[in-house]
Amino acid sequence: MEIDLFDYDLPPELIAQRPPAERSGGRLLRLHGDACHDLMITDLVDLVDENDLMVFNDTRVVPARLVGRKLPGGGRIEILLERVVGAGEALVQIGTSKTVRRGLRFAVGAVEGEVIDVENGFFRVGFAAGDALAVFEKFGKVPLPPYIHRVDDDSDRERYQTLFASEPGAVAAPTAGLHFDRLLLDALDRRGVHRATLTLHVGSGTFRPVRTERVEEHSMHAEHYRIGEDVAAAVDDVRARGGRVVAVGTTVTRALESAAAGEGRVRPRAAATDIFIHPGYRFAVVDALVTNFHLPRSTLIMMVSAFAGRERILAAYRHAVARGYRFYSYGDAMFIERAS
Repeated sequence: MEIDLFDYDLPPELIAQRPPAERSGGRLLRLHGDACHDLMITDLVDLVDENDLMVFNDTRVVPARLVGRKLPGGGRIEILLERVVGAGEALVQIGTSKTVRRGLRFAVGAVEGEVIDVENGFFRVGFAAGDALAVFEKFGKVPLPPYIHRVDDDSDRERYQTLFASEPGAVAAPTAGLHFDRLLLDALDRRGVHRATLTLHVGSGTFRPVRTERVEEHSMHAEHYRIGEDVAAAVDDVRARGGRVVAVGTTVTRALESAAAGEGRVRPRAAATDIFIHPGYRFAVVDALVTNFHLPRSTLIMMVSAFAGRERILAAYRHAVARGYRFYSYGDAMFIERAS
């Protein structure tokens, strides 16, 4: 398939630069067959019931952007975390005015570090402090997506994080989960909806553009996930009672479908996945999906196109643009049911 098939026009003013005043205060576009229904996030309560299982991602966003200085010269260096790979080491992207080579020394605050190696387009760096995650937690800034054209502030440390965030490791938020506050969760509990959580650490590759002309030629980035026995059992239970698996976000979808690959049944596992879901993929687990709106020509719009049908998705996006929905990480959401 040609990449141009996943393009659409979006006025820049519809790209949300800040979250809504309340987490559950956004709009919800329900795509049901060919029909679009304009709802609010709080209407999710009426779209699910006691037979359904909603699965959330409990990854926690690390303040993954460091600004430091090169040693000994003092030139500026910017470091973006991909993932921590050991107590004192991490894979990162590095921005600086000159070519980055092995042995480059730098400092962030009072902590010194060094480029150890180059791996698959990322740099492996080591920190003298011995705890890479602690360095990012102490000195890092919230890694807002590149389409948010402002510097991060204190409010982003809370709002670019879900209520479920407990497992540090992500460099971008699982944004569908940002819409859920305590009031909405309580309403879902009263409805009798079952809940489960898994972990998938969102990597910086989620923002990496597709540069191939044909979709099938794109090499997907890998992300690490963990699914426990409780999640696998919950999926089995929902199947037994005839309910639906409702994935809160594309990250949850990616993890569940990866854990069921080749078997059709979710198994407990901890692994890395480079699964690339695009039209032609046959879903084994997820029946409905809560998701934000995605960038044109991105792997995520390809995933939702595989889920609901490309023409339906693009028609829904045109509907959303015409009605002034807010797009991307801090924007509004969709509720999509899987196309048969």
